[in-house]
Amino acid sequence: MALLWSLAALALVAARWIDPPTTALHLERRLQAALHHKPYNERYTFIPLSQISPNFQHAVVAAEDARFYQHHGFDWHELQIAAQQDMEGERTRGASTLTQQLVKNLFFGTGGSIFRKAAEFTLVPVAELVLGKQRILELYLNIVEWGPGIYGADASCHFWDKTAARNISREQAARLAAILPAPLKRRPERMNRYCVVILNRMNQMGW
Repeated sequence: MALLWSLAALALVAARWIDPPTTALHLERRLQAALHHKPYNERYTFIPLSQISPNFQHAVVAAEDARFYQHHGFDWHELQIAAQQDMEGERTRGASTLTQQLVKNLFFGTGGSIFRKAAEFTLVPVAELVLGKQRILELYLNIVEWGPGIYGADASCHFWDKTAARNISREQAARLAAILPAPLKRRPERMNRYCVVILNRMNQMGW
């Protein structure tokens, strides 16, 4: 376990300069497709943050982690709300930050074991320390899943909106951000209500 943690920590250090060729989630999806004898066409091209529209960046932060630039890897306020909702049986949202989601996607896929949770908890501070906010956001936007075999901003914009990530509009970006909680089930054109919520959050955050 200690060796695996050390390798993951070293991979995070390397990710400061090296774009990941693949992730645990990508490998998991390939394996699932092979086991179920289903076709699998992966779209994944890593692009610099400078080539991703601010609309896209802002929409994802507003939707997934509004205090991204304030916390240090864990949003304790959101965790407290989630814990209270769990106690009341009224959980309506997750509390994972972009940094937590990045670590999970890179190293653990969709697994939810206690080992994964413990390892994630200790790797998140490492990611925050060695990567910094802009690189974390760049990595997240490039590796996260946006549909079957669709990973990252470039692939999502071309697949869903037939445009480059640098050209995406505010509404298009909000609709893409709206499918992130369930990218294999949701479609941007059906996200009318959540799109409005995200756009309102962006306005409230000065974007």
